[in-house]
Amino acid sequence: MSGGVDSSVAAYLLKKQGYDVTGVFMRSYNVDGCAERDAEDARRVAEHIGIPFYVFDFEKEYKESVVDYMVEAYREGSTPNPDVMCNKEIKFGLFLKRALKMGVDSIATGHYVRLAPRSLGLFEAKDKNKDQSYFLWTLTPEQLKHCVFPIGGYTKPQVREIARKAGLPTAEKKDSQGICFLGQVDLMDFLKQYLPEKPGDIITTDGKVVGQHEGVYFYTIGQRHLGVNLKVKSPDHKPYYVAAKDLAKNELIVAEGGNNQALFSAGVELRKVNLLRATSYTFQVRARVRYRQPLFDATLCVEDNGKATLEFREPVKFVALGQSAVIYSPKGEMWGGGIISKSYPPI
Repeated sequence: MSGGVDSSVAAYLLKKQGYDVTGVFMRSYNVDGCAERDAEDARRVAEHIGIPFYVFDFEKEYKESVVDYMVEAYREGSTPNPDVMCNKEIKFGLFLKRALKMGVDSIATGHYVRLAPRSLGLFEAKDKNKDQSYFLWTLTPEQLKHCVFPIGGYTKPQVREIARKAGLPTAEKKDSQGICFLGQVDLMDFLKQYLPEKPGDIITTDGKVVGQHEGVYFYTIGQRHLGVNLKVKSPDHKPYYVAAKDLAKNELIVAEGGNNQALFSAGVELRKVNLLRATSYTFQVRARVRYRQPLFDATLCVEDNGKATLEFREPVKFVALGQSAVIYSPKGEMWGGGIISKSYPPI
């Protein structure tokens, strides 16, 4: 129970269905102090619905597995998914292991995703705007057999209405935005505590210097608002988008206009591939390479070394190294994914 409305409703629904429910707040690394407020909100909900409540302290493990991982990925020029790592190492790693040791049958979360109990197939949520299957591609069948996702068949407005009717204290609580452990702290401000500013040139795809950046690792592919004043404006008054980062030369490469070919990729290489479903080494899939992106057609070619290539049927915009590429069946079942290690430009 994170202290938000989604996990509150998940606990309420399970209790209403007759399960023996225990609420747990996971204390993790937090920058702006919101964790204490969230823990209190979770405790109030547990008291309201009449279930035991505990706090598990994973602050040290979270700092090592999620925060340090994120900082190092940015240092290397990648754009990581801390939410994916949190799910892998903390929620469905440490939390699941501790819960099973306590003798429980399953853990439940407020994720918007649907699980088919018999096949252990993981499907997109009913609410496509809230679907979180993208962040769960690292899960395994062994983990999924101990998981329950009570709100995957509801839309967000329906979840809010359930919370209101039940009188849950979190019914009107706003959704958290951005990276959970940062709260209201700006990502670049946080990274600057660990990564020194290293000014360099911002150059266009045709080699023209248009400004100075503060450090290439502070930016991500597809970023439009650079936070710096450019010396040279686009002659066509089109915005500049980050197209590439050259760490060796300390250069940030930008492309003019959102439809510039430099912003598109024809395919990617993947590492740390995890597959829940695979019938052959080469098969047709649906995929997305960033959260809430519409699914697109692609071909997945799996290798024996934990790597794979994903070839897009049509070029895809804003593909960032370090992000997750998640694959689905044509019917919306999440089949797994991997971390993007290389992208290929369109021919």
